[in-house]
Amino acid sequence: MERKFSLLFFICILSAFNINATVYSGSCGANVRYSLDTSTGILDITGTGRMKNYSDDASGRAPWYSNSSYIKTTEISDGVTSIGEYAFYECSSLNSVTIGNSVLSIGEYAFYECSSLNSIKIPSSVTEIGIYTFGSCYSLTSMDIPNSVISIGYGAFNGCKGLTSITIPNKVASIDYAFSGCSGLTSINIPNSVTSITGAFNGCSGLTSIEIPNSVTSIGYVAFSGCSGLTSINIPNSVTSIGQRAFSGCSSLTSIEIPNSVTSIDKFAFDGCNNLTEVTLNSNSIASKTYSYNSALGSVFGSQVKEYIIGEEIKTIGIYAFSGCSGLTSVTIPNNVTTIGNYAFFKCSELTSANIGDGVTSIGSYAFYEGSSLTSVTIGNSVTSIGEEAFHYCSSLTSIEIPNSVTGIGNYAFGACSSLTSIEIPNSVAEIGKYAFYGCKDLTSVTIPNRLTFIGNGTFMNCSSLTSITIPNSVTSIGERAFYGCSGLASVICFAEDVPSTGSDIFYNVPQSTATLYVPNISVNAYKAANQWKEFGNIVGIDPTAVEELKSNKTSKANKNAPIYDLMGRRLQRKPAKGYYIQGGKKYFVK
Repeated sequence: MERKFSLLFFICILSAFNINATVYSGSCGANVRYSLDTSTGILDITGTGRMKNYSDDASGRAPWYSNSSYIKTTEISDGVTSIGEYAFYECSSLNSVTIGNSVLSIGEYAFYECSSLNSIKIPSSVTEIGIYTFGSCYSLTSMDIPNSVISIGYGAFNGCKGLTSITIPNKVASIDYAFSGCSGLTSINIPNSVTSITGAFNGCSGLTSIEIPNSVTSIGYVAFSGCSGLTSINIPNSVTSIGQRAFSGCSSLTSIEIPNSVTSIDKFAFDGCNNLTEVTLNSNSIASKTYSYNSALGSVFGSQVKEYIIGEEIKTIGIYAFSGCSGLTSVTIPNNVTTIGNYAFFKCSELTSANIGDGVTSIGSYAFYEGSSLTSVTIGNSVTSIGEEAFHYCSSLTSIEIPNSVTGIGNYAFGACSSLTSIEIPNSVAEIGKYAFYGCKDLTSVTIPNRLTFIGNGTFMNCSSLTSITIPNSVTSIGERAFYGCSGLASVICFAEDVPSTGSDIFYNVPQSTATLYVPNISVNAYKAANQWKEFGNIVGIDPTAVEELKSNKTSKANKNAPIYDLMGRRLQRKPAKGYYIQGGKKYFVK
């Protein structure tokens, strides 16, 4: 009886020690079996051929899934040729894996969310790593991918935030989203085999620098988005397209250069790059493209950019190209640029200076419209036309020199330039559009070129500081309201022997009763009889031949030693008293 009791006690003790020592085993492929010892946490995969593929559905999960919390080590023996899809999915206690040298492929989601896995050695037999294979393996710190691998699946290492460095084999062509969310990644080597990058490094906030090889032709959607530690990047001349939000949120990036090879950049490509202040643009395809106000280069690079460096490859600045670039403070347009398109710098509210090179032949309509901070503009000597409303509402512009290459000034071109004090219009100008200088309330003097035949409607309307105006003999007609509201006008010199025809209200709100009209001697009576002209209180005859210099409309400063004439063409013999005089082809006022 005592011996039976001792035997029963021994069996109970043995059972107590092995209550959790269950071994599970079964098939996981045609010729592949598994064995899980829960007491040791070791899962052995043995046999030959391919493992079975599984899924994340309850009915399609791996046979050891329900006991996955016991699995700490997995050993896949030689002979097995593949690791099945979802094979070790959510094995959160798994920290060590040994893969046999016969494995050729690792299936999608095979080690997904193995959050304790800190190291794994992939044998040189493996050629393919599937979609999200190691996704969310948070503890994985390093990975040696052998050169045998030719394919890395979408999101293969997504969310491996502990991964600090990785080398991509030189046969891999695509790395779409492969390393997205690897926030601990500080360096990576991209081989010349890679041709496109899409989402690959999205959220890699620890990445400080990266070299993109010349094989890459496309930087796709969110390729480097959220790489907040990235301070510089060199885009090679092989790249032809940059996708939407490719570099968005790269908040440490201060400058970027776009090569000539780039033909398209999607909207918001550099959105949220708050410290990006300098952009070098070498792509004529990008610069010359026709944009809209809401999808111009400002929406590509961000409103904080202060300087755009226009490269030697640029020939045309396209419609709306830089419109709404509210951070832009200055721009230099080099001699290689020939055309500034319509709306090119439309509503660039912080732009203070613009230097337009000698290669530019035309300034498009609305080109600098509402450049309210623009104080100085230099126009190159090849410009032939200034488009309508080109500088309309540039309210801080104080002076501008129009070169003698210009033949036409468009409607409203300098309208409401309320700080403009003087302007010299060269004799090359044959056409001035309507309301071209309306509302230039600080403009004190202007000389109209002697090729002009028509002064358009409202050309100098509400130029309230204008004290004198000289109209050349070439003018045959003056449009309605041409000098409307020029309340400071004290003298008008008109060299036209035939009284110009006039539209309505050309001198409305001009103090004609006190102002003086100077006309050729032979035309005094004609002006005194003509509507609107006859309202001048003083109509005085002059001899235009005595002041031939005035007709030349020289733009250089008057020679102080040149003879002085009064406005009747008489040469002065003594120092002039208070009033208007002509010297060296320029009219001036003596206080």
